[in-house]
Amino acid sequence: MPSASDPLENHLLAALPEAEWARWASQLEVVDMPLGAVLYEPGSRLAHVYFPTTSIVSLLYVMEDGASAEIAVVGNDGIVGISLFMGGESTPSRALVQSAGQGYRLKAEVMLQEFNRAGPVLHLLLRYTQALITQMAQTAVCNRHHSLDQQLCRWLLLSLDRLHTQDLVMTQELIANMLGVRREGVTEAAGRLQRDGLIQYRRGHITVIDRVKLEQRTCECYAVVKKEYDRLLPLPRQR
Repeated sequence: MPSASDPLENHLLAALPEAEWARWASQLEVVDMPLGAVLYEPGSRLAHVYFPTTSIVSLLYVMEDGASAEIAVVGNDGIVGISLFMGGESTPSRALVQSAGQGYRLKAEVMLQEFNRAGPVLHLLLRYTQALITQMAQTAVCNRHHSLDQQLCRWLLLSLDRLHTQDLVMTQELIANMLGVRREGVTEAAGRLQRDGLIQYRRGHITVIDRVKLEQRTCECYAVVKKEYDRLLPLPRQR
């Protein structure tokens, strides 16, 4: 079995003040997050919130016919389960692991107790929620107004920002489900990026070769989201 990742790899956990971290540390439970695992289904009651460390979780809206599209990604930057402390006990979205790894979970009642203290945790989580809402809004705009090539570049960059590697383990079918497009479209877009030397794609793996050009190729949506995260969220504390 692989060793447990450090909980402080998650930027929100690392940003907690010492007193809050002391209360949380013993109550965090390490969890494996295999590719394709579903943490929540729409309408389900939230028993835990999750803090990814080496994994990425996609938040998906699922239509009645089973079709889905990604509305946001959460990795080592944040928390999965904001509906719990934003006034509801369930969420309308599905939380699906898009990049395998690990994370930590905290029981819902513990999170609510911390949030209701109305101290540093509340303010940190509200700032994170604002950043996540920005990502959701920008994703909707991007999917409506920008090309599939630009959407794919944005999606790759957001994923890379939440991992400690330039390699992504995911299939074109998974990417198509995330973006809400046909698999053939993703195949063509990935092929163009590969021919231009930006990425290397082999079955189930994408390696970014030239990040600078990838950032030049994407639309302004990536920069808008990154700027808001950088503005709202503090740098992790060194412990």
